[in-house]
Amino acid sequence: VQLQASGGGLVQAGGSLRLSCAASGRTENMHAVGWFRQAPGKAREWVVVISRSGGVSVYAEAVKGRFTISRDNAKNTVDLQMNSLKPEDTAVYYCAAQDRPVPAYGDWTTYVYWGQGTQVTVSS
Repeated sequence: VQLQASGGGLVQAGGSLRLSCAASGRTENMHAVGWFRQAPGKAREWVVVISRSGGVSVYAEAVKGRFTISRDNAKNTVDLQMNSLKPEDTAVYYCAAQDRPVPAYGDWTTYVYWGQGTQVTVSS
């Protein structure tokens, strides 16, 4: 499975961006898909996860109510709509997928497939 993240950019605080994660290859091996982010000098942080069917999603407290994840298995895409962006959202954002059902969705080590990352910069 190959993942390609896109959609990052520079936006002012309060603005919006939409990230997309496109999957190719053996996509039938993909289970839950998560988005993570990593700011300079900080540890990788889990942001949100969506189940294989797309019916269940869980958000980190820091983004709850502002970010929305969606999944289209027919198109093999997972999108992350980010609204009301804050400077503290600035980071490189990565999409990642598990290859089996693993409850520890916030643990980046449980994700097997990773995209290359896309930079999100929010100016104040």
